[in-house]
Amino acid sequence: MKLISWNVNGLRACEGKGFSEVFKTLDADFFCLQETKMQAGQLDLAFEGYESYWNYADKKGYSGTAIFTKHHPLSVTYGIGIEEHDHEGRVITLEMNDFYLVTCYTPNSQDGLKRLDYRMTWEDDFRAYLKGLDAKKPVILCGDLNVAHEEIDLKNPKTNRMNAGFTDQERAQFSKLLGEGFTDSFRYKYPEQVTYSWWSYRFQARQKNAGWRIDYFVISDRLRERMDDARIHTEILGSDHCPVELTLFL
Repeated sequence: MKLISWNVNGLRACEGKGFSEVFKTLDADFFCLQETKMQAGQLDLAFEGYESYWNYADKKGYSGTAIFTKHHPLSVTYGIGIEEHDHEGRVITLEMNDFYLVTCYTPNSQDGLKRLDYRMTWEDDFRAYLKGLDAKKPVILCGDLNVAHEEIDLKNPKTNRMNAGFTDQERAQFSKLLGEGFTDSFRYKYPEQVTYSWWSYRFQARQKNAGWRIDYFVISDRLRERMDDARIHTEILGSDHCPVELTLFL
């Protein structure tokens, strides 16, 4: 089973840069999107053999997630059931026979860490949500989690420490999640590999490969033995992020 996750940073813009071709080439069972930045009816995008589910932010042109799936889910949930968090279109959960698939666009702590306190509340609530799912079935979480976990996960860790996405607090929250029954699939498979999934549009960062690994597949520990591979498609353009992939024997 093949899963893809991609922060498209505006699906309408990404579609103009070859999204549909990439989608068809990657041919995933599940294709999860973050930061779609659109409302219902703004883009007529459908693929033969796939159902799609969309969670739009209340605010136009902001956030948003989607999942295209070849497999019909038992149920679909939008958000995490907490009013404070469920207006920005950040989470979709598909319940399948043997697992839950959760796509997430984690709130950014923003310049000056203006939203760090909110981010910490989100992290606690979202972790509790995942653990609640995990108590019933294994979980596959994917998305732009807006944190580089360790120094290996970004080009310039020293100069970025305490910047949004690499604060001690955000990293500690990710460590806490991993310590409570979850695995960072790429890092588990490739403990020493330096590969990034996001590059700033500024300063020719992508050409210089001055990036961050902030896009993940995080799986319940008990799915480790089912893992085939984890990949980061740095060759695919169209966004400031690139797609990440997980293949599992399920």
